[in-house]
Amino acid sequence: MSKVAVIFWSGTGNTEAMAGAVADGAKEAGAEVSLLTCGEVTTVDGFDAVALGCPAMGSEELEEGEFQPMLESIEPALVGKKVVLFGSYDWGTGEWLENWEARCAEKGIKLAAESVKANNTPDEDALEACKKLGAAIA
Repeated sequence: MSKVAVIFWSGTGNTEAMAGAVADGAKEAGAEVSLLTCGEVTTVDGFDAVALGCPAMGSEELEEGEFQPMLESIEPALVGKKVVLFGSYDWGTGEWLENWEARCAEKGIKLAAESVKANNTPDEDALEACKKLGAAIA
């Protein structure tokens, strides 16, 4: 049974809802899942796969107070693991997610499935895509 960490930061609850759907998808596919806020994470050792969720903040950036420092601390340990990204945005095109994908590529982190983004509150399609994301890394 694979061990999956679903790690997220959420300001409005949108990315948290997405994280719950990712976790549900991984559980339904048979994984042992830990749903964690980024403040609860110091290591990803012991996990086979990691789903990371963060909304777009400011000018299409990752949240800088908690999420960014946590991400920087675990990035080296993500190389070689199954990793997926998700999050919500309010305006723009979701460019923060493309930048985040490029950052992963630069760090040698291979993404296991296409990232999922939702405009504001995730609709049924976005939540279904999040479940599939969870299943993809289970």
